[in-house]
Amino acid sequence: MDYPSKKSFTSKHPQRNLLLNSIQDIFFPRSCIDCSEPVEDSPYQYICKSCAQLLILAHPPNCITCGYPFLVDKIMAKNCPHCLDLKPNYSRGYTLCLAKKVGRQLIHNLKYNNGLYLINDLKSIIRQLPHLRRICQDAILVPVPLHPTKQRARGFNQSETFAQVLQKTLNTNIQIQNLLIRTRFTQSQTTLSKEQRRENIHDAFALSSECKFDLDKKHILIDDVFTTGSTANACAKILKKAGIQKIELLTLGHG
Repeated sequence: MDYPSKKSFTSKHPQRNLLLNSIQDIFFPRSCIDCSEPVEDSPYQYICKSCAQLLILAHPPNCITCGYPFLVDKIMAKNCPHCLDLKPNYSRGYTLCLAKKVGRQLIHNLKYNNGLYLINDLKSIIRQLPHLRRICQDAILVPVPLHPTKQRARGFNQSETFAQVLQKTLNTNIQIQNLLIRTRFTQSQTTLSKEQRRENIHDAFALSSECKFDLDKKHILIDDVFTTGSTANACAKILKKAGIQKIELLTLGHG
C-alpha cells in the first residue's frame, strides 16, 4: 500500500501547516503500517495508538554488544543469547527498537516500500531515547553501504537515511562519512544461517578510495537491523584495520 507523504511548511507557518495536515487527513486518511486501522490520537503518524504500545524501544540497560534491551532486572552483559557467538570488532552496540510486530513493519516499509514517509515517526522514536544524544555526540556516523546495483533499484540507502535522520534529530555536532564501499553484489541475508551470512559477506566491503580519516574521533557504524551481527562486524573489521580504534554500532532494529 502506498501512503501519501506530508509536505510540511516551515516553522514560520505552524497554523497553516496544521490546517494542511488536517485537510490532507480528510482526503488521505493515514492507516497504521501494522494493523491498517486509522491512525488517530497517536504519537506517531503511521502507527496507531494500540500498535504503538507494542513497539518495544531499546531503553537501557542493554547488551553491550548488540544493544538488545534487558527486559528483566538482572543484566546478563556477558551471556546475551542474541550475540553469544559474535566476536565484535567494535566496542559497543546499540539499537532503537526490537524488529517485532510493528517494529518489523517499520523497518520493512522503510527498506522495501519506499518508506521515506516514515521519517517523522523515526524521529519520534529517536527523541524517546535520550541516551542517543550522548552516544552520538561529536561522532562520525558511517552507514553500511549497499551495492550500487541494489541502491539504484531501491533509490536510496536505508542506513544512510537513518544516519541523516539521527544527525538532524539529535543535532549534536554529528558528521556522516561514507567511508566504506560494497565491492561485490551479495544475496539477501534474510534466509541465511549464521555461517552462511558470514560467508556471504566475506570480502564484500572495502575502504572508499576518497575517504579521509580522523583517527581521534569515535566512529559509529549505522545499519538497519542487527540479526547475527555478521555484516556490521565485517565493516568494523575494515575500519579497525585502517587504524580507527573507537568504533561503535547503532542499528535501527534488532531482529
